[in-house]
Amino acid sequence: MYLDCAATCPIDPRVQAELRRFSEVDFGNAGSRTHVPGQVARQAVERARAHVARVAGVRRNEVIFTSGATESNNLAILGLEPFGRTEKRTHLVSTTIEHHAVLEPLRVLAGRGFDLTLVDPEPGGWVDAGRVAAAVRPDTLLVSVMQVNNETGVQQPITGIADRLSGSRAFLHVDAAQGFGKALDALRHRRVDLVSASGHKLCGPKGTGALIARQRDGRRPPLTPLLYGGGQELGLRPGTLPVALIAAFGKAAELALDEHAARREAAERFGQRLLEGLAPLAPRVHGDPARRLPYILNLSIPGWDKETLIEAWADLAAISDGAACTSQSYTCSHVLAAMGLSAQDEAGAVRISWCHLSEAPDLEAMTGALLAGSASGAPRSS
Repeated sequence: MYLDCAATCPIDPRVQAELRRFSEVDFGNAGSRTHVPGQVARQAVERARAHVARVAGVRRNEVIFTSGATESNNLAILGLEPFGRTEKRTHLVSTTIEHHAVLEPLRVLAGRGFDLTLVDPEPGGWVDAGRVAAAVRPDTLLVSVMQVNNETGVQQPITGIADRLSGSRAFLHVDAAQGFGKALDALRHRRVDLVSASGHKLCGPKGTGALIARQRDGRRPPLTPLLYGGGQELGLRPGTLPVALIAAFGKAAELALDEHAARREAAERFGQRLLEGLAPLAPRVHGDPARRLPYILNLSIPGWDKETLIEAWADLAAISDGAACTSQSYTCSHVLAAMGLSAQDEAGAVRISWCHLSEAPDLEAMTGALLAGSASGAPRSS
């Protein structure tokens, strides 16, 4: 069973139908305004923009389509550089548990002379809102904190941070790749200026996403584009719009909002069954359970390292050892290290993640595979 939805989700069949329609039938260019196929394509883009906007509680003209959250993060962070230099606001605040798609652009700016402050998490995997706010200075340009951690599923206190920034000029950016459409309230806070989202984490297609740039006092965040030519997406993301991908992303956003409560309840039941089924193995769960979004579970099984554990379950469940973009190296997680996990727990930590399309694995077989391995004296730890 596929249980790595934090890396990417299967496409919902209703979203797939939208993708096929605008790939095979209504395939016009949204920039072609002189004929019906182009007008149909433009209508599909604007309909998708409205669906994405409703998820975050913004206006349609505050949604900029991109290739995904990584591009959105880069545009949000690097796009503020010219304004920051002009205004002499060259201080950045973030956390040590961000995705590399946030940490690396921040470090690029640090290499160009910006001052970067990274706040460590509490042992439960969440950053304290007061500590984040305390790091903000008069020259702070940007505060960037993820909505939901991609390795542990722990939700960060975005509302608390946004409340504390009410008197600050700093822009607040939220990487919402894991939480967009799954946790709604935080992204609707009026003090959240920039939100990054990906379609494929929402049972949509890969290659599409959005940067939401919420207006404050009637002004949009002063972003400078990273690419030039064409003027699409308010001049911030030029190029021919991938209508089929955008239409499918919009459909995924529409369904996520319409089915939000039912999906969340189903995800909670799925997680409970998972923990109950694995209970004989005495798993150690990493991340505060009271703050965890019920779509991701990070755990270790005593006596088992991650590579051997994943191999033992290979015929039963497709799971991950953490962030998909860094899993090739099998290095220890910077997130779990920042949380202060023991070396043994770090070495054994795996991530199990699911969505509304996920089927339950054979938990009895998964448990039995490890118990049999223990009984036979099979190697468990490296």
